[in-house]
Amino acid sequence: MRHFFRHITERYLFRLLTSLVLAGVVVLTAISGNILWISLSSLLLLSSIYWQWKLYRMHTQKILFLLDAIENNDVSIHFSEQEDISDHRIVNQALNRIASILYNVKSETVQQEKYYELILDCISTGILVLNDTGAIYQKNNEALRLLGLDVLTHTSQLSRIDARLPELLNRCHSGDKLQTRLSNERGTMNLSIRVSEITIRQEHLCILALNDINNELDEKEIDSWIRLIRVLTHEIMNSVTPITSLSDTLLALLQECEGTDANSCSSSSDGIDTEELRNGLQTISSTGKGLLSFVENYRRFTRIPKPEPSLFYVKGFLNRMVELARHQYPYSRISFRLHIVPDDLILYADENLISQVLINLLKNAIQAIETEKISEGIITIRAHCNESEAVLIEVANNGPHIPSEIAEHIFIPFFTTKEGGSGIGLSISRQIMRLSGGSLSLRSGKETTFVLKFN
Repeated sequence: MRHFFRHITERYLFRLLTSLVLAGVVVLTAISGNILWISLSSLLLLSSIYWQWKLYRMHTQKILFLLDAIENNDVSIHFSEQEDISDHRIVNQALNRIASILYNVKSETVQQEKYYELILDCISTGILVLNDTGAIYQKNNEALRLLGLDVLTHTSQLSRIDARLPELLNRCHSGDKLQTRLSNERGTMNLSIRVSEITIRQEHLCILALNDINNELDEKEIDSWIRLIRVLTHEIMNSVTPITSLSDTLLALLQECEGTDANSCSSSSDGIDTEELRNGLQTISSTGKGLLSFVENYRRFTRIPKPEPSLFYVKGFLNRMVELARHQYPYSRISFRLHIVPDDLILYADENLISQVLINLLKNAIQAIETEKISEGIITIRAHCNESEAVLIEVANNGPHIPSEIAEHIFIPFFTTKEGGSGIGLSISRQIMRLSGGSLSLRSGKETTFVLKFN
């Protein structure tokens, strides 16, 4: 390239000097008054100027043509390097070299963009890049998956998910940490949004990082419950155990007194109404035993054994769960439907613990259908892999829908709407799934569906 500039510079300097010499000759001939030499020198000067102007325009047109071709991604542009005139040949060689360099730079830029896009699509955080008008410049697959959309070009499209979401994103600023709750066909999720800003080519852009924090919130909630429960069990056990023991002892003494002479019993009791005493002691005893049973349920929730996972076939496992449910409810007319894809789907988990989850979900489904006395009760169990190769087991029934105000609390320990229910079945089930590295969630829709997800 240096050789090119040196050669071109020398040629232009030579032409410039030639023009200056011709201009001097014109001046001298004009002084001498020789019309012939004046005409001849003037013609040579004009020819030199015209030739330089023609070269300038030719080279300028070639450069403009090259820039247009690069802008339009025309890779076929090529200037002939076999020109008879050396100046043209050298210029064409230089332009071809410049075109090659620019195309290589542009190709590398495109490859880098694809490389970064692949990296964005591999991360578990959703990324959205938008300008001040809400136009989406960049997004990755995880962002589309979290939002439940296939196409996203403007924040206004998010109103289909939540009417407040477009306004929330358009008003965010750098450093904001937002949290919102979204509901779609996959269920309800808590979405965390972190905001950054950047200015590129004098245009202000917002970069949003989206994360589903359902599991984090579930773990924090369950850990808080466990800590509270352990404190409660300690205090209640310390208080209730001696009360129960004392009441049982008094009842035994009263029974012995009744078995002896009535006169001695009445004298020893100093006129105490034995019937009233009996009722009071029985009340204390039954209350204490009820509290002990309550505490035992707490213990069950906080003493789930550590999972010991192994590989097993989902189809055989679900068939056994269905047969067990039929055995427990032999008079039920509920139909069970199994859909397993593929047929040899394998799961890596603790089969014994997961069976407790399935038994509890099937029992709840059967009770829900029978409570409403639905004539054609159907429980559908589906097992498959999603796009991220996580195994999903869905337990759906056509029983009554769970109201939204109740659905928010069904996984809280000891929350129940059943008369005589303990309220720990779903809590224990979610805890088992969390310990197994998965999750348990309720999905709203035409059917009441509980989804077990094994990551």
